[in-house]
Amino acid sequence: MSFEVEAVYENGVLKLDQLLPLEEHQRVKVVVQEKFSVARQAYGIIGWKGEPEAIRKIALDPEFGVSESP
Repeated sequence: MSFEVEAVYENGVLKLDQLLPLEEHQRVKVVVQEKFSVARQAYGIIGWKGEPEAIRKIALDPEFGVSESP
């Protein structure tokens, strides 16, 4: 069985976002991968040659947000 679950690392402990379908004392192997922002994941798709942080700021700037229709 294999599945993915997101977690937050706080005070030396991984806190999972959901319960796991495991039995008590079942042994598992854990692989930790950093979760990247949407801007970092999309880096290179639009041909951006600058820093991921710069495009993240642009993407999150309300001035460039989608206008809602009346």
